[in-house]
Amino acid sequence: MKYIDEFRDGEVAQRIAVAIAREVKRDRRYHFMEFCGGHTHAISRYGVTDLLPENVRMIHGPGCPVCVLPIGRVDQAIRLALEHGVTLCTYGDCLRVPASDHLSLLKAKARGGDIRMVYSTSDAVALAQKHPEKQVVFFAIGFETTTPPTAVAIKQAKTLGLKNFSVLCCHVLTPSAISSILESPEVRQYGTVPLDGFIGPAHVSTIIGSRPYEFFAEEYRKPVVIAGFEPLDVMQAVRMLVRQVNEGRAEVENEFTRAVTRDGNLKAQALVAEVFELRKSFEWRGLNVVPYSALKIREELAEFDAEVRFPVEYQPVPDHKACECGAILRGVKRPQDCKIFGTVCTPENPVGSCMVSSEGACAAHYTYGRYKDIA
Repeated sequence: MKYIDEFRDGEVAQRIAVAIAREVKRDRRYHFMEFCGGHTHAISRYGVTDLLPENVRMIHGPGCPVCVLPIGRVDQAIRLALEHGVTLCTYGDCLRVPASDHLSLLKAKARGGDIRMVYSTSDAVALAQKHPEKQVVFFAIGFETTTPPTAVAIKQAKTLGLKNFSVLCCHVLTPSAISSILESPEVRQYGTVPLDGFIGPAHVSTIIGSRPYEFFAEEYRKPVVIAGFEPLDVMQAVRMLVRQVNEGRAEVENEFTRAVTRDGNLKAQALVAEVFELRKSFEWRGLNVVPYSALKIREELAEFDAEVRFPVEYQPVPDHKACECGAILRGVKRPQDCKIFGTVCTPENPVGSCMVSSEGACAAHYTYGRYKDIA
């Protein structure tokens, strides 16, 4: 297949659904977590769960970079804008994430903060070049997919000799999040998540390759199938996972062969290693503090680190008591299990980050009518 519409063919989807139904064992249940928010949206948008047998359940994982960002990190960005007077640049899906004191970056902008949405890191660098009198801070979030562009921006700023550009780095690592879930499937405050296998992320895997997932298959005996974001990709991945479970195998398989290799993008990996190093600990929404799960700017490039340049220490903040984002990100609960989902919490009035982001599980369920599942 060459074109996107071929990966959305309804007749082919029906045939794959029949094949899955034929292969599943009626006397057991299958629980597969799609880690990435892109898969969550594909599943909701195209009704993939409606095509799967009743004993095959898809569990939403924490693979939404905006959703896993803890409130304290958004508070840091807001303090930079309101207290230190910087020009804060970030991607659009960060602007509406609820923070402390009923604030968000968008509301902080309304209070006079110079907060701007950018489409790329180069936009932030260009802004710093154009306005040398302003301190420009890029609020960098995301998994391994968006980390290389941030590294490029820092190297560009160094080459240009910019003294007014820095980065508030909140880049996190996919394998660490998977490890956290596998190490602690039982979470006292949330419950237990049953897992038989993972659908591995697509875009992240184009960077890191399939090799990092081999540890999970070997150590935890959990199969992993890396899949693209189209509905047929997801359904084929489910079929491959069902086969592995039935045959007692735990291997890493690559359905997304048109974009992912075992070793990934070595040039991007080298670039990231040149600019960043591991943080000893980092708090995730829903996963708490996860050791060595995020990146920080190397000491030799500290002049471009906003946490070094400005006195903005990180302070943890508890989530809204009525919000179930933490449990949803761990896969313990579904969006419709949250009491405020679709009523108090909507895309127009989000209480939690899962309803804000274009990759959030709650936003996916609401946008594509899955909130009707409550009935």
